[in-house]
Amino acid sequence: MAAVVEEQEPEPSAAEDAARDATDAVAVGPGTLPLLAGNRLSLDLYPRGCHRLLHLCAQQVPQLLEVEFLQLSGHEDPRLLEATLAQLPSSLPHLRSLVVKGGQHRDAQGACLRGSLATLPAGLNGLVRLAHLDLSFNSLETLPACVPQMCGLGALLLSHNCLSELPEALGALCALTFLAVTHNRLQTLPTALGSLSTLQRLDLSENLLDTLPPEIGGLSSLAELNLASNRLQSLPASLAGLRSLQLLVLHSNLLASVPAGLARLPLLTRLDLRDNQLRDVPPELLDAPFVRLQGNPLSGSPPTPRSPPGTPVVPKMPSLLLSSDLDSFAVTPLGCSVTLTCGVRLHFPAGATATPVTVRYRLWLPEPRLVPLGPHDSLLSGVLELQPHGVAFQQAGVGLWLLFVPPRARRCREVVVRTLSDNSWSDLETHLEEEAPKRLWAHCQVPHFSWFLVVSRPVSDACLVPPEGTLLCSSGHPGVKVTFPPGATEEPRHVRMQVVRVGSRELPALLREPEAAASPLLCLSQSGPLSFLRPVTVQLPLPPGITGLSLDRSCLHLLHRAPPAATWDDITAQVALELTHLYARFQVTRFSWYWLWYTTKACVGGLARKAWERLRLHRVNLIALQRRRDPEQVLLQCLPRHKVDATLRRLLERYRGPEPSDTVEVFEGEKFFAAFERGIAVDADRPDCVEGRVCFVFYSHLKNLKEVYVTTALDRRAQAVRGQVSFYRGEVPAEVPEEAEAARQRRGADALWMATLPIKLPRLRGSEEPAQGPGLSLAPLNLGDAETGFLTQSNLLNVAGRLGPDWPAVALHLGVPYRQLQRIRHEFRDDLDGQIRHMLFSWAERQAGQPGAVGLLVQALEQSDRRDVAEEVRAVLELGRRKYQEGIRRTSLAPGDLALRGPSSSPSPEPAQA
Repeated sequence: MAAVVEEQEPEPSAAEDAARDATDAVAVGPGTLPLLAGNRLSLDLYPRGCHRLLHLCAQQVPQLLEVEFLQLSGHEDPRLLEATLAQLPSSLPHLRSLVVKGGQHRDAQGACLRGSLATLPAGLNGLVRLAHLDLSFNSLETLPACVPQMCGLGALLLSHNCLSELPEALGALCALTFLAVTHNRLQTLPTALGSLSTLQRLDLSENLLDTLPPEIGGLSSLAELNLASNRLQSLPASLAGLRSLQLLVLHSNLLASVPAGLARLPLLTRLDLRDNQLRDVPPELLDAPFVRLQGNPLSGSPPTPRSPPGTPVVPKMPSLLLSSDLDSFAVTPLGCSVTLTCGVRLHFPAGATATPVTVRYRLWLPEPRLVPLGPHDSLLSGVLELQPHGVAFQQAGVGLWLLFVPPRARRCREVVVRTLSDNSWSDLETHLEEEAPKRLWAHCQVPHFSWFLVVSRPVSDACLVPPEGTLLCSSGHPGVKVTFPPGATEEPRHVRMQVVRVGSRELPALLREPEAAASPLLCLSQSGPLSFLRPVTVQLPLPPGITGLSLDRSCLHLLHRAPPAATWDDITAQVALELTHLYARFQVTRFSWYWLWYTTKACVGGLARKAWERLRLHRVNLIALQRRRDPEQVLLQCLPRHKVDATLRRLLERYRGPEPSDTVEVFEGEKFFAAFERGIAVDADRPDCVEGRVCFVFYSHLKNLKEVYVTTALDRRAQAVRGQVSFYRGEVPAEVPEEAEAARQRRGADALWMATLPIKLPRLRGSEEPAQGPGLSLAPLNLGDAETGFLTQSNLLNVAGRLGPDWPAVALHLGVPYRQLQRIRHEFRDDLDGQIRHMLFSWAERQAGQPGAVGLLVQALEQSDRRDVAEEVRAVLELGRRKYQEGIRRTSLAPGDLALRGPSSSPSPEPAQA
């Protein structure tokens, strides 16, 4: 396409410049319309999202007039982003929700990066219907002037910006019900904040506030107030006038006292005062069950007998139990014990820190860049990050406990905690503590904060070799020894030995030679110079079934591998092998990998490489199952071969699908992805989905499971859609091979294709087509209604998997009788997962068909301090509402019919709740 050259103006505007770029960008046009789903346009996960939107605006696409929800990325060019936003009032006049967030990109340490948005165009206040505005994770230093002019705004999210103050004009937002300004730099609050009479939720945590204006007591509708992790030293007495307040979070401040009137708030159900400096607590609060005072050792404690003069006062060490909605806690010189809901415990002895330190934590999903594994290691947990990184403790003894499920094979293997220190990974001395038959704690002492994960590795034996020499023996294989003679080293050096077991059937199957055998695989490593001054003697047991009296020496091969090379060399002719009845001894001056083979094959180097790879491979099967009551919900999982039958027996009551794939071999930590083909596409609004392809990383002891919703552009009223899902190795490429190309690749030795499984979306019969009315539903679901959204049994199963030991609190808030609670514990003793599933599903069966059940579940989760699960449920409900709208569109329900249903039937922006 020829570019049109126009005579340049002295200074073109950003809008003209960006519009010209969008018009000239051919690539942005064709792929944009599929991103428009009903009244929602999501461009935040796609490159050049602003270009795509400007292209639609330039083409005057009529569907834009129906868009009510728009998502853009804050990582676009600032000029282009401002120009795009300036087009919204004229091109999207019905917009109700606008999300312009950063945080999609991460730095080398995995931390979220802020977006480039620093201001908003003045004309954006022309969005007269806007009710939800999310500008989180950006670079705002002041609140844009157009925001206080958006009089219909119900929810305003400004978290993770650089705001140092809020303007007085904020009080003009008379319809505001939710305001979040967490993780900013606020030092003061405007007095006009107290005029927001409709405000229900206010989150100002993680700022620099040292005082609150007395006018805050004018928030007559406020139900939740979060002021955690600030610098508050006192509270205004007007807080006692917040008669609607139900939740007040004030932990991790500098409070020395609290107003006595807080004890008389009629609706207050939780008051969090942990980790302050409270010395004077009203008696009414000391005995209240909803008050948390940990971290205040002097507050509310009964008077103690006077000690003799001169006796030092030793305060009690605080004990903290953090709920899942918190991502930080404070450690003082007094020390503390902390339990996190993600399966982590920490113990800080007194004196571990000289000054108060705020510790932040996060549990990351494992991926190769965060998980350093050796050739024969296995991952057993997620990745825990503790910040601030590198801060050393003043006193040893800071303990860390990580919960994990023990591996199936534990012979000659050990579990260690691996951490990042000085830009290199090392293993900490680890002790195991059993919590239940299938749950263990990995306990270690940490010198500083960094990244931590639990790894299973071959048993490692180490020693310090002095100049006088020493002997190192394997604890797992007593026949493996290394003898260091006197004078082998001038300075003491650390050496380490690992021995890997080799199955007796592996080598004969590979070589097709029944008499072939191999010794254990030996890995030797050291610190200091590469070579020893004198030869070191290594002893390996002869391969099984072979003795020194009967073997044919021409069939014995000593193989050697020097990392990082993957090749194995036959060094039999280069060393002097000394044979006994059971062992072979040889001398080396450098450490590496050693392997003893017995085979009639002459050239074994290439075969050894294949055999070594086969030792590290896991044989797995891939499954793709569809929900019986909702075929558009697809479960994808990669399972080790020995787990397939048991998993299918558990799933086939609720799912159906084809037989598992043929056995595929994958490495620990290997990447692969699933691509839906032949007319079926996956919902791309997921962080693990790239251009409609679902990314996986295989870890043999983790679940490797994804659940997705699939859609199709074909007409299902005419016939069923017969598609498929194919699995491919590696990163997501620019183009996935078509079926014909994939069929050709199957015959290749290094094919990327792994497996293909059929997916069928059944034909929509007349009785299944949605009809007008409150009971309108895309498919029969389990819990909920059209007003609040639906939860399927699979969704409930995911909720059950996240509750853990918090399930009794959730059950009581759901109204489950305590006697029934005890009966469930007795029937499913030693089976925590069974207890949770039985409680949740029996409750759901009783609630089926009743209105408000989903809202009751969300409320119970929040009351039990499991806001993380509550937010996930809300996200599922939002996805269900979107599917509901797509179902309306697919069945050609007229927009006029939808309008007759009223505003409650359309999805509302979360968390705006009018």
